Amino acid sequence: VGVTVMVEKIAGAAAEEGRPLDEVAAVATRVNAAGRSMGMALTSCTVPANGKPSFDLGEDEIELGIGIHGEPGYRRGAMEPADSLVAELYERVREDLGLTEGERVVALVNGMGGTPISELYICFRALAALLKKDGIEIARQMVGNYVTSLEMPGVSVTLMRADDELLELFDAPVNTVAWK
Repeated sequence: VGVTVMVEKIAGAAAEEGRPLDEVAAVATRVNAAGRSMGMALTSCTVPANGKPSFDLGEDEIELGIGIHGEPGYRRGAMEPADSLVAELYERVREDLGLTEGERVVALVNGMGGTPISELYICFRALAALLKKDGIEIARQMVGNYVTSLEMPGVSVTLMRADDELLELFDAPVNTVAWK
């Protein structure tokens, strides 16, 4: 879900430096291997070509593991507090990435298109507390709508293992609609 933003930004910075295509591709591959993402939704989105929601959820249901194209997730369940939902997303991302104490990450809390920014910051607060508890340093943080699923109310948690080179490329100047 959100790792694509990291790949595009960091590989784009490498390309802007004038690196050869094979080096840019290698950076993109490194970023992809260094990151994991998982999202959840409160409702589905409506893909314009279909004209109807991709999946149906009850008023008090959530879907975890959704895709940015409206794909349903791996688990449907009852609405839970934000801290619980973020904890589940975090644990799956952390375990799959194999993050351990002492590592640095770029942390992204991404809106899926229909979530107020204030709620995204509630989710970031929960994520930051979990990372701190596990001794994982947030080297950079992002909160906002970077890769969405149209109007879907939901959130994704993305973590990318950070090293000095990736952070330097991450910090390179950029001027796009979603990222300044």
